[in-house]
Amino acid sequence: MYRVAVLLAAYNGKRWLTEQLASILNQTGVSVDVFFSVDLSDDGTYEWCRYQQKIYSNVTVLGYGERFGGAARNFFRLIHDVEFSSYDYVALADQDDIWMKKKLSYAIEVIKKNDSDAFSSDVIAFWQDNREKLVKKSYPQKRFDFFFEAAGPGCTYMFTVKSFQQFKLFLTLNWVDVNEVALHDWMIYSYYRSNNLKWMIDNKALMRYRQHADNQVGFNSGFKAASKRWALVKDEWYFKEVNKIANLSNADVKLELNRWFLIKNFFQLRRRPRDALALLIMIIIGLL
Repeated sequence: MYRVAVLLAAYNGKRWLTEQLASILNQTGVSVDVFFSVDLSDDGTYEWCRYQQKIYSNVTVLGYGERFGGAARNFFRLIHDVEFSSYDYVALADQDDIWMKKKLSYAIEVIKKNDSDAFSSDVIAFWQDNREKLVKKSYPQKRFDFFFEAAGPGCTYMFTVKSFQQFKLFLTLNWVDVNEVALHDWMIYSYYRSNNLKWMIDNKALMRYRQHADNQVGFNSGFKAASKRWALVKDEWYFKEVNKIANLSNADVKLELNRWFLIKNFFQLRRRPRDALALLIMIIIGLL
């Protein structure tokens, strides 16, 4: 069986981790090792993870005590510190989701069939009141979408170890600048695409994506989510993140990123047509 290193970033997630870890350890057709990195927590998350390490030989908990302040820096720490060169694939995991049993084996099939370097997919968002909704991320990839969005939730990401070793080297060489990027899934997707590494976004939902008040990102839908995104745009958060991503991407590509070029090629900036149109409006009125 293929060996998969699963990198799981946790923070105050004890109430969800039992279901999540069980769904990872119950993956079929693969051999899984789970590596935890726990941001400073006050709900017993670290102690819970340490106990799992005593129970399961394929669970490892990294050293504790640092305040990362967000999932991105926690995941970058995992990528930097975990030695995964002996594995076949690497996958990322959040603390609060539930994976379907063939999540990893299906991703491997797609990667091998398409000779790709990375994989991500749609997800099923679910709420405590039993509501569910498909979150579609598998719109056709566009030429410049990686400058403006991630491939989807990072918890769906899976990589060949060869390509992820390449990203790890990039992360190490650009440690300070990369850690200034707010969203790890966006940074990773941008790196892969700007370095001509092949990425497949599949339309099969392979996990249940838990929605709750403590989600750092979560499912962006409805008036409340739209208001939050608009506030980020007004505060120039999005503009600053786009510039960070562009500056860390392939130089031959980023030279073309000027305002008139973006207006002319707006349909190549986001995968979903509605999002591309919204971005065009932002560019025209000077918010980007």
